[in-house]
Amino acid sequence: MDALEIYSLALSEYRNKNYEKALEILDKFKSIAPNWSKAILLEAYIRRDQKLYVTEISLLKKFFEVVDIAREKYLAADAYSVAGSALRNLGNSRAAINCFLQSARLEENTAAICTEISNAIFAANDVENFSAADFEKLYSEYRKNLAAIQPYEKKSYNHKKLRVGYLSADFKEHPVMDWASALIFEHNKNLFDVYCYSAGKTFDAVTEKIKSCVKWRDISDLNDFDAAKIIRADEIDILFEFSGHTSNNRLPVMAYRPAAVQISGIGYMNSTGLNCVDYFLSDETCAGRLDFFTEDLICMSRSHFCYTPIKKMPPPKISSSGYITFGCFNNFSKITDSMLATWQKILDAVPNSKLILKHKIFNTVEGKNFISARLQNLGFNLKQIELRGFSADYLEQYNEIDIALDTFPYNGGLTTCEALYMGVPVISLYGERHGTRFGLSILKNIGLEKFAASNFEEYIQRAVALANDTDLLKNLRVNLRDVMKNSHLMNAAEYVKELEEFYIAAVEN
Repeated sequence: MDALEIYSLALSEYRNKNYEKALEILDKFKSIAPNWSKAILLEAYIRRDQKLYVTEISLLKKFFEVVDIAREKYLAADAYSVAGSALRNLGNSRAAINCFLQSARLEENTAAICTEISNAIFAANDVENFSAADFEKLYSEYRKNLAAIQPYEKKSYNHKKLRVGYLSADFKEHPVMDWASALIFEHNKNLFDVYCYSAGKTFDAVTEKIKSCVKWRDISDLNDFDAAKIIRADEIDILFEFSGHTSNNRLPVMAYRPAAVQISGIGYMNSTGLNCVDYFLSDETCAGRLDFFTEDLICMSRSHFCYTPIKKMPPPKISSSGYITFGCFNNFSKITDSMLATWQKILDAVPNSKLILKHKIFNTVEGKNFISARLQNLGFNLKQIELRGFSADYLEQYNEIDIALDTFPYNGGLTTCEALYMGVPVISLYGERHGTRFGLSILKNIGLEKFAASNFEEYIQRAVALANDTDLLKNLRVNLRDVMKNSHLMNAAEYVKELEEFYIAAVEN
């Protein structure tokens, strides 16, 4: 059996998710062709799927030592892309940005180039001190790839009811629907017809509920031109896309301008950077500096989203550990060294306290060891830290947490809402750009803005003061869910009515 046949066998096992069998075959392959780039990359894919990101990165380094990029551009483009994802998972988002951009430069397909630049833009939200000018450089790269698109002429319709289209790949049990479902289900049916344009391939009970009450269009198999053509044919007055630069977005559809008014927001925390998007949905608290946006901001008077839990939430329970437990269940890619140093100071100031970090990176021994080494290098006492992998019962585990610690510069969104709904107060740090002010907006809309801080020192003070107020912690555990239910954050009628008023005014103008 020659090298190509062995590689084909390994590839077949990988595609069937028989990872260990594929690795066995690749071990045999190494004795024949130890430096064949395709085989090294295949092993990196396997390690990625096993969530062994440290091993994946070491394999990708070897790949770049042996690959002939001029001859194997497509392989190198893939390798840079998966390297970017792995680096972001390990908390090195700045390096991830460079890898995604390298991938974009090697790609020849416009859709693939846009995907990689979107990946870079998304990763940039994790990075401290990433300026408006830095974002604009990335947006400019993205816009170049849409320059050849010929947009439709702007057209107004005289429908008896305004036609609002929502565009997303996430019409399912997904964080976006915890924030956007009020828009889909609560519109005034006498004034609005609702269309949903689904770019996703995964469906569930939430999908079926949505399909039952809107005009549903599946565009998942359509290219951007044909998807835009469908939207145009539906004579949509306002098109609102939820994804921004997140995965599976269809921003290029917006470049065709199929609707007279186009909006982005809810599922993404920053500007699209595209001139074809007229507005970005924000609120008076979250907006921050306007120079981070190419769109005009819709500044809702209260929250720019309505929190509506779509999954069954367990009841909150009083913690009885006898010591203060801090926790962060956010994506670990959001946790910077500056944030970790701040958390260490909080632990030092609260005797016998613990910190629980929970994320998928801790589902492997390799991931735990990598992050433990990072924490140790920063001076943490590892006896105070518990690293937990992702698990289906993560909501119940909030009952072991007294205080949740938010991340910065990329704040938690749904993670913050879920912690609060489980009776766990959240300490959040805010800055100048939109994505750094999610926590402030959420807390202000439930009357707890005193837990938001404008600088690291204030963040520490707020966390330590709350840790010392055990009566308040008990009160919040018992009452916070009801406080949220009665707050602006969860007032669907108030929220939808205000946005509908904007929709009407935007079309009339």
